[in-house]
Amino acid sequence: MAKVDRRVVRTQEAIKKAFLELMAEKNFDNITIQDISDRANINRATVYLHYMDKFDLLDKIMEEHISNMSDFCESEADMEWIEATAHCMVYLEQNYLFFSTMLASEGARFFRTRFVQHNIEEFRKEVDVTQGKNLGQNEEVVAEFAANAYVGIVEWWLKNKMPYSPKEMAEKVGDLLERII
Repeated sequence: MAKVDRRVVRTQEAIKKAFLELMAEKNFDNITIQDISDRANINRATVYLHYMDKFDLLDKIMEEHISNMSDFCESEADMEWIEATAHCMVYLEQNYLFFSTMLASEGARFFRTRFVQHNIEEFRKEVDVTQGKNLGQNEEVVAEFAANAYVGIVEWWLKNKMPYSPKEMAEKVGDLLERII
């Protein structure tokens, strides 16, 4: 396994943090590579060493978080709804800058679409339309409904600066999801 250069990791983290801070302050279209490099306290060429442009940077950040959420979901496979939801809420809290920027400030509507799609795929694994509360329902409709409701409540939670702890939100949201899925 290749050794990770901590300087590279620190530089990439500084670039991502600067970019997210800028997205929280202004429209994506108005952000320049110079803005990012100034905020990260590095030169423009360093940004281009790591990312082709701001679109590549945005895409890489979104992919990283979607991948991390997928890893979290995989680790939740044997958890109860409330426990699994608490797991996700803690991740959202730990990555507040990213999610509040991407969802609450509408800084990147494209992320919301991908976040919903990720959740549809995860909820689809849980839907059983052959028996119980979803007997006779359409699997796609149930998964779409659950995913959009979940992302909507996450947006509300972030926009309101997380008025409930991750555990409290998990209990509220997990209970609701249990009724749907």
